Amino acid sequence: MATKKYTVTLPEELAEEIRKEVGPGGFSAYVTHAIQRQREQDRLGELAAWMLEPGGPLTGEELAAAEAERREIEKWHEEREAREAEAARGAEAA
Repeated sequence: MATKKYTVTLPEELAEEIRKEVGPGGFSAYVTHAIQRQREQDRLGELAAWMLEPGGPLTGEELAAAEAERREIEKWHEEREAREAEAARGAEAA
């Protein structure tokens, strides 16, 4: 990824505290990482707002249905893992 130098204003105490923790060469990487994480949080917030827009907050019934589906998927994965483990034991015994 190409980089470009920018000038930003930060509280001095915060910047110096971070600089001491990460060392002179790590400051830009630290700030880049922090901005990336904030951007992810912003996007997640936008997604959540978008998902809730059409009908407003999820109803209790919708939440219960989603939880039931999650439990079904989890059960399916557990059963699949058990079948695979059983097959592996059978192959070892043969």
